[in-house]
Amino acid sequence: MTDEFSVESVYAELLGRAPENKMEPRLAPLFRAMDVLGEPNKAYPIIHVTGTNGKTSTSRMIESVLRAHGLSTGRYTSPHLSKVTERISIDGHPVSDETFVRIWDEIRPYLQIVDAELEADGQPRLTYFECVTILGFAIFADQPVNVAIIEVGLGGITDATNVGDGQVSVVTPISLDHTDLLGDTTADIAFEKAGIIKPGGFLVSAAQPLDAAQVLLDKAKDVGVPFRFEGVEFGVESRTVAVGGQMVTIQGTAGRYPDLLVPLHGAHQAQNAAVAVAALEAFFGGKELPFDVLQEGFAAVTSPGRLEVVRTAPTIIVDAAHNPDGIKASAAALQEAFTFSRLVPVVGVLKEKDAEEILRELKESLGDVAEEYCFTQSNSPRAVPAAELAELAIDLGFGEDNVHVAEKLDDALEWAVERAEANDDLSGGVLVTGSITLVAEARILLGKTEA
Repeated sequence: MTDEFSVESVYAELLGRAPENKMEPRLAPLFRAMDVLGEPNKAYPIIHVTGTNGKTSTSRMIESVLRAHGLSTGRYTSPHLSKVTERISIDGHPVSDETFVRIWDEIRPYLQIVDAELEADGQPRLTYFECVTILGFAIFADQPVNVAIIEVGLGGITDATNVGDGQVSVVTPISLDHTDLLGDTTADIAFEKAGIIKPGGFLVSAAQPLDAAQVLLDKAKDVGVPFRFEGVEFGVESRTVAVGGQMVTIQGTAGRYPDLLVPLHGAHQAQNAAVAVAALEAFFGGKELPFDVLQEGFAAVTSPGRLEVVRTAPTIIVDAAHNPDGIKASAAALQEAFTFSRLVPVVGVLKEKDAEEILRELKESLGDVAEEYCFTQSNSPRAVPAAELAELAIDLGFGEDNVHVAEKLDDALEWAVERAEANDDLSGGVLVTGSITLVAEARILLGKTEA
């Protein structure tokens, strides 16, 4: 049996390549890798998921229902929260250490061939993300899985995952994020994400800004694929808060599904559920889904790091929202599902994100329930220094007395818990948010070693 060190040694080898945030806008090396490996990208049908927010939750919903149908699934998502194997899941669980290492050992010599060709051509060798993506495709072919749910890393057109052709292309809500790489308007960003829409496929899209919707529609018509948009052909009919989540009635493209338990919080997760339903209907040839199977699949859904309660007394919630629209959706869900009289946010942001807009949205969306904020930073070299975030918050009117700085996350959590417990009625809570890396570290500190 492969031991933990072996997985860590492979991970260290991967990290020795260009980092995740240094994605190369290219696909030729990925197609070359697929070619030398015997085209694992064509070994199973693919549901390809892009968008700005909600990709991972939607992917997990689709996967859970497919499993309830009795299908073997592969799910590729990024980034991971606690261990690299989480990115490549088989039947709802991270790939085994043994398989992860075995397949890496098998494909390494072929990737070295591609690396050598790239270097001879004066190009950077395969990046970290490109290698993990190739590894994911290879593992899914090795299993083999009945269907793969593949989440785009960034954009679409030249994303490493785009060597796979989606039988269904899914686009979750698009908003401004990664503007330095994808463009300054939602139309520009939609153009990049529309790159996953392929001839012979099917487009399912969440409701979008008008300019983004038009871009997606034009691309679908250009390549001749059927399309379904939330708010036109399908959507959330109603929802009510329930213990541990919400009851949602969804009007799909082929059927109506009343009173489904979705064990996740917020209107945005109900929207993700509707998109998942439409994608599944498309995958099964436009047929109505068996209600009991859909119910079973949704009831089993989890989405670690998304409004996840990781400790009680006081309640500590972690949420991986890392752009203004994500913050807005999560804040609304938080206030709908929980009754905090005092909430103490612990906030960290990465440098490539719009920290000012994130903080502005936090202040506006959380309102009076959050007065005191603790600004901190993850261990990522891309993290904005805590003091810099605090300075920005003061400039935005948070109030100097309400801003606390703790460079280390454990110190930040200790301070926030103390402030949350200052309430006599014991109804205080702590929210850790602003970056996935911060949420990942908080989960591990608080004993959540698996996702």
